[in-house]
Amino acid sequence: MNITLRQLEVFLAVIDTQSTTRGAEKLALSQSAVSSALADLENQLGVQLFERAGKRLIVNENARLLFPRAQALLEQAQELENLFSDGRSILRIGASTTIGNYLLPAVIARYREKFPGIQLELRVANSADIAEAVANFNVDIGFIEGPCHRMDLESQLWRQDEMLLFCAAHHPLAGKTVSAEELAACQWILRESGSGTREVVEQLLLPQLHQLNLVMELGNSEAIKHAVSHSLTVSCLSSVVISEQLDSGRLATLQLKGMDRMMRPLYLIRHKQKHISRSLKVFLEVEQQVAAELKS
Repeated sequence: MNITLRQLEVFLAVIDTQSTTRGAEKLALSQSAVSSALADLENQLGVQLFERAGKRLIVNENARLLFPRAQALLEQAQELENLFSDGRSILRIGASTTIGNYLLPAVIARYREKFPGIQLELRVANSADIAEAVANFNVDIGFIEGPCHRMDLESQLWRQDEMLLFCAAHHPLAGKTVSAEELAACQWILRESGSGTREVVEQLLLPQLHQLNLVMELGNSEAIKHAVSHSLTVSCLSSVVISEQLDSGRLATLQLKGMDRMMRPLYLIRHKQKHISRSLKVFLEVEQQVAAELKS
């Protein structure tokens, strides 16, 4: 058996595009060259990797089994090239909105300062979308708010994050300790379904309030805190999101009677079959250094 890196590269391009024609365009090869490389790979492995449906190629179980291993081999080959050239590695990080906008920027800045030759791509979306991106190998690693229950992903505790109930400084309940009945009667603005923040709010508050008077859903924490500051609504976001507005006096916290601090875990997730590249290892080391500095 003599499987080549080019064959694996063709295989990944065809999976990505679901077409030998588009795969050829992606690799700047002829369509015949891509078809030939794919056929040679299937012959050497002794299995069919795609089901043919007209011009479309549908990934089968054999291809799904090969995909992470092929990707890992190409990443390792790229690392070897980068040892002796000026080639640029690419590290793809996925993060939920709060983490990507507020917790990772310091890590990314330090990483780029120490390793300018490594290109870093940050994808910010809600937790459900980031988990999907990790599962599909569209990002190398993900940071999400709340646990991930997908069997194909590994999840480990990353940090703890405090959630705060808040309202505008001119709200009648600003700065007060309120009952569950009072809080349930408030008008709420929350993140969209699928976000880690929304999931935590529902897990921690719904058992106490039984229902929320939801008047608006927004897909951005920045939009929520500004909307709350100009209205008689309440919401719940991470303390890191609203710290500046609390310090300036535009927003104020409120406390639910009988409830202690609301802490939620943040998680780091990766695919169980994902190769941990050198650039990813270095990124995680830098993140640990920044976290240690923040604690000291």
